[in-house]
Amino acid sequence: MLPVKHQFQTFEEYLSYDDGTEKLYELFNGELIEMPPESGTNVQIANRLFLIFAMIVGIDRVRGHGLELEVRGEPRNRYPDLTIIREEHIQQLAKRNTIRLSMLPPLLVIEVVSPGELQRDRDFIAKRGQYQDCGIPEYWIIDPENKTVLVLELTGNIYTEVGNFSGDEVILSPQFNQMNVKVSQLFDAVTQD
Repeated sequence: MLPVKHQFQTFEEYLSYDDGTEKLYELFNGELIEMPPESGTNVQIANRLFLIFAMIVGIDRVRGHGLELEVRGEPRNRYPDLTIIREEHIQQLAKRNTIRLSMLPPLLVIEVVSPGELQRDRDFIAKRGQYQDCGIPEYWIIDPENKTVLVLELTGNIYTEVGNFSGDEVILSPQFNQMNVKVSQLFDAVTQD
């Protein structure tokens, strides 16, 4: 990740910035940090879940990696690997694919952990705290290295563990109980480098 030379005083100032590319940036201490491309493994897992959730909630309510969430703290924004949005978000996101803090939070955010200790800390600690603070009702952390899915549910203002699922266990989702997916289905035929 390379910093891009721009200094932004506010999130609104950042939102009005357009460098004419499709690059994704996190806003960290007023500077843009370009996000690296996702690994093929992460994309495969997210794509599998995209298809599963599209059958449950409809394709328009499932958003991939390009959806931006405004969060408190640093960085000021995140790009989850997969997000299940509310019906009202469809219209709100028509011009810019950004869920602001002033909007209702999405229903579910899913992160697929990238290799490396720094990435693990980001998903398990930093993002967990930021998503919890935003009031996102459900957060999944998919760990390709250990082939597990940690499902967290917002209880009051704190995430509590619904379960840490692996193997042929069915993933239990508090909001999407009609889903019948085994953890192994997300990882079968997905190769690790």
